[in-house]
Amino acid sequence: MLCLIYFVGCTLTGLGSRGPSRIPRADTRDWPVNAYYLFSEAHLSLKKGNVDRGIGIMQQALALDPDSVYLKRELAGFWLMKKDTTAALQLLDDILVTHPDDVESLILEGRIHQNINQPKAAMEAFSQVIELDPSQQNIYLQLGSIYMDQEQWGQAKRVYEQLVKSFPGSYAGYFFLGRISAINGDGETAQAYFEKTLALEPELVESRFEIGALYEADKKYEKAASIYNDILKQNPNNIQASMALGHAYYQQGLKKKAEKIFTFLGQVSLKDQTIIRTLVRDYLDARDYEAANIIIQGMIKGAPDSSDLKYLAGVALDGIGKKSAAIDQLKQVDPNSRFFQNAAVHAALLYQEMEQLQAAIDFLLETVKKDPENPEFHLYLGSFYEQVEAYEKAEKTLKDGLGLDPKNSRIHFRLGVVYDKWGKKESSIAAMKQVIRFEPDNANALNYLGYTYADMGINLDEAEQLIRKALEHKPGDGYITDSLAWVYYKRGQYEKALPLLEQAAGLVPDDPIVKEHLGDVYNKLGMTEKALQSYHQSIENGHSEKAAVEKKIRLLGQ
Repeated sequence: MLCLIYFVGCTLTGLGSRGPSRIPRADTRDWPVNAYYLFSEAHLSLKKGNVDRGIGIMQQALALDPDSVYLKRELAGFWLMKKDTTAALQLLDDILVTHPDDVESLILEGRIHQNINQPKAAMEAFSQVIELDPSQQNIYLQLGSIYMDQEQWGQAKRVYEQLVKSFPGSYAGYFFLGRISAINGDGETAQAYFEKTLALEPELVESRFEIGALYEADKKYEKAASIYNDILKQNPNNIQASMALGHAYYQQGLKKKAEKIFTFLGQVSLKDQTIIRTLVRDYLDARDYEAANIIIQGMIKGAPDSSDLKYLAGVALDGIGKKSAAIDQLKQVDPNSRFFQNAAVHAALLYQEMEQLQAAIDFLLETVKKDPENPEFHLYLGSFYEQVEAYEKAEKTLKDGLGLDPKNSRIHFRLGVVYDKWGKKESSIAAMKQVIRFEPDNANALNYLGYTYADMGINLDEAEQLIRKALEHKPGDGYITDSLAWVYYKRGQYEKALPLLEQAAGLVPDDPIVKEHLGDVYNKLGMTEKALQSYHQSIENGHSEKAAVEKKIRLLGQ
């Protein structure tokens, strides 16, 4: 069976983004003063596993031939082995300043940007490559995949259309054109593309599944079943096809046939984890909860004691809005199961969604008895105590969790929130400082501490530093933007606060506190009508201290 796999270049996974490391220079005093010789020695060091030494020698080779595009590109590759993308990109930028048409450097630059999640820069680089060298078939595929990841379907379609025009035998190009058509609801065009793919590559099973899914979407279940049966004739062990066939039979009303398939899959799932992974990937991750529930309920008949299936059943039932039934399944997951923690937390959160906080607390108390060494359960139990304003119980529960995991930043953060709501500001500040101690880049803790200082009118310079650092990690966050504005407000810098608060109100338009803050700034600037409008919006958005906002309205004479 052929798979839809194509070369998309080096993965460069795990690349960092710090500055160039300090690499010791190799002692080359007795070597020939020759860039090629040094280049060879650098690669020899690399083969021996000494990347640092190789970089040092390569840098000296480049010093002898500073205009060499090839040496710069090779050195960039060495830096990538050190996971230093900054140094690699600097070298590539140097090349492209003097050689903007260097296709290999553009390709490498694009792949680096793609792997460090900078899609815009990657798209720009790959677009240049195609413009300079339309024969780069793999780059069309990479560029199209980035556009699809960004859900820019029109741009992706344009790239794949260019691909199949330049390379009529590109079955991958037709396949993705089919995907885009299906996403856009044009099933007829999608099927034509998938059939074109099969004409070019008859054994491509992915296209058959796509056609089957199109038939199911049109409720042509008999035709879908025929497709899945064809796949199983090629490979009787294809789990994905078995699940899809069972679902198609079920939808036709052939429930005995469907049950036979599902029961068998359930039995086999006890030993073969591939079945569980396929179920999660093809149905739960795809949020096809209706189909997932049909399949899982059938599989449970073949494996009634499977905690894996009971957990997945809970997820599927939640997905179709049957929360009580979901809780029943999740509560049956065995404490020894790998899914026990997920199942217990999911059930507790469902109680919360159903506004049954006491039931959530009672359930988690029982859960803690079953697994007393799990700090995660203490975290959620403490947060539910916090919500019912049982702050002493919340504090004890969270501290019990910290006894199990003293460096758990999430528990420290929650404890800080509890202390804040309890009116214990100094304890809240201490807890947030602990979070930052363990996670210096925790944007939520940085913002919380900064805003706390601002709200108290203390340490305003430090508050600004904390909040700006939080914004570096979460640019465009409305709540953090509001915090920075509040620092300016507390300093009396209302003109500086105003544009930030207007921005924050645009980012989180339904937040009552942000609207109140905006009203306060308008008020200070003498913009009475706008202040009143913001205060009224704050109340409409459900401000927890409605009376305090109403008092501000009265003071403005309204």
